[in-house]
Amino acid sequence: MKPKSGSKWVVVAALVGNGLIAVTKMFASAVTGSSAMLSEAVHSIVDTGNQGLLLWGMKRSSKPADERHPFGYGMELYFWTFVVAILIFAIGAGVSLYEGFTKINSPREIQHIYINYIVLGVAMIFEGFAWTVAFLEFRKYKGKMSYFKAMQASKDPTVFTVLFEDSAAMLGLIAAFIGLLLTQWLGHALFDALASIVIGIILSCTAMLLAYESKGLLIGEAASREVVSGIRLILSKETDILSINEILTMHMGPEDVLLNISLDFHDNISAGDVERTITQLESRIKAKYPQIARIFIEAQNRIAHLRNIANENGNL
Repeated sequence: MKPKSGSKWVVVAALVGNGLIAVTKMFASAVTGSSAMLSEAVHSIVDTGNQGLLLWGMKRSSKPADERHPFGYGMELYFWTFVVAILIFAIGAGVSLYEGFTKINSPREIQHIYINYIVLGVAMIFEGFAWTVAFLEFRKYKGKMSYFKAMQASKDPTVFTVLFEDSAAMLGLIAAFIGLLLTQWLGHALFDALASIVIGIILSCTAMLLAYESKGLLIGEAASREVVSGIRLILSKETDILSINEILTMHMGPEDVLLNISLDFHDNISAGDVERTITQLESRIKAKYPQIARIFIEAQNRIAHLRNIANENGNL
């Protein structure tokens, strides 16, 4: 399954914005010696690399299925999203916290502080643009759901990953601005160091939230309740089916769902009728839910199905 163009545009916009911001922040940090600005520069460099990894994950996940990976490569996107979370924590948060605590122990005077203000202003413009693109794409997806529920329900990690990163970046810029302002007003570099520590904490929280969300996707999440309920409704209208034993779904990618159904058919119908019913059900389900790429339907006596479940639970 190819990634949605909207998701790709969000990642590309963030990549370009963070790349430009990283260069300006590194320049300002080198000239002024600000720890907060150095933390922000590392933050932007990590974000730029992260967007590159997300684009790579999107490209890899769109590869067609082959003999070694019969269900495709869709879950590679979830893997690279998890890698992004690790990098934010290990590099972004780690460097920011280290720089902040080092500056507390060995304070250095900040030179040409107004350069930092200019760079922070420019960075806020670039970050604001990238954040707006990600926010509008996410709002388009969420519909009437709350933002928190939409984040939990989303199976496309690219949009909410960029939105989290850009939100953290905006908070980091605000923290850096306040730290520099207090340093200038009160004449003590301690506040610049504290701003760096605050940026590290912001990145740590962002990384943990991303890791939590991507972990659920990586180990396999079911399709939404609405999709499962819709499938059950389609099955319930088929007169040849005696009972629905089980409906199992799993996201192999944002728009790639695996569906397994166990059905108990009436005993008085022929094998040919069962085959025709299964074919019709597959067509109806895929027509309504095109994201369901693969469907496996098995005919099984309900009592035997329940006995197998009981045996499996007893062996756990």
